[in-house]
Amino acid sequence: MKFIRFQIGEVEKLGIFNKTETEILEIAKILGREFTSMINLIEEITEEELKKLKETESNKKYKGYYTKEVKLCSPIKKPIHDIVCVGVNYRDHLEETQKNFDKNFSVPQKTVYFSKRAIEIIGPGDTVKSRMDLDEKLDYEVELAVVIGKRGTDIPKEKVEEYIFGYSVFNDISARELQGSHVQWYRGKSLDSFSSMGPVILHKSSLPFPVEVDIRSYVNGEIRQTSNTKLFLSNIGEIISEISSGITLEAGDIVITGTPSGVGLGLKPQKFMKKGDIVVCEIPEIGRLENIIG
Repeated sequence: MKFIRFQIGEVEKLGIFNKTETEILEIAKILGREFTSMINLIEEITEEELKKLKETESNKKYKGYYTKEVKLCSPIKKPIHDIVCVGVNYRDHLEETQKNFDKNFSVPQKTVYFSKRAIEIIGPGDTVKSRMDLDEKLDYEVELAVVIGKRGTDIPKEKVEEYIFGYSVFNDISARELQGSHVQWYRGKSLDSFSSMGPVILHKSSLPFPVEVDIRSYVNGEIRQTSNTKLFLSNIGEIISEISSGITLEAGDIVITGTPSGVGLGLKPQKFMKKGDIVVCEIPEIGRLENIIG
């Protein structure tokens, strides 16, 4: 199932795609109750309700909104906490980071974690506010996002999937000069509109665990990144178990799992994004996330 936040005029609604993704089925109409947000849905939806949605997804008699007639939004508008980020989680990206960004960056002995602020997550078709006045080295990073499904602390590796709601595509937009000019990466990752996610949250039941999916990015139609999550240095089970050790994760928390090589910083010559560029991040099982640089 693919969970969606969408707009009809000025009204926001929650839905799921039908099997052909030609229509969006409104969750409130199917279940007979409203959820105030996607996070509220993740917190409160029951297994019986999930089963009912799954049955409706394939019911050709149920009519929804035509996909082309609505605006798709980021599935989660405002996270409840900063986004948990995993750094240099593909070996090829680790190598290009050392070569092109920080020659003193040593091979980490443990998983690298940092956080990213998002006052609001932008979604498909939205504009990235480039802030070229602050930094002209604007970069893209396609990542698999893991959306937590329930509260948990000290989660064992073998039980991690139980605490996951689903997965999405994430663009960890980065201002490289700002990122490199501070000891921490927080500021260069956290400018307004520098978090893009969507177009959906794919429910965890749609993918085998551990997750092995192709991951790609494009700028103006040119492929820049291509890899597969089976090449993670730390897999999802290890990441969620370790970050939850002594830290409580809650329903709706977002963990982004790292980007492969091919970022603009790592190319020769370097290729940073400019105003008017169209950037696409893609995981075929989940969808395409497209944004324009403004």
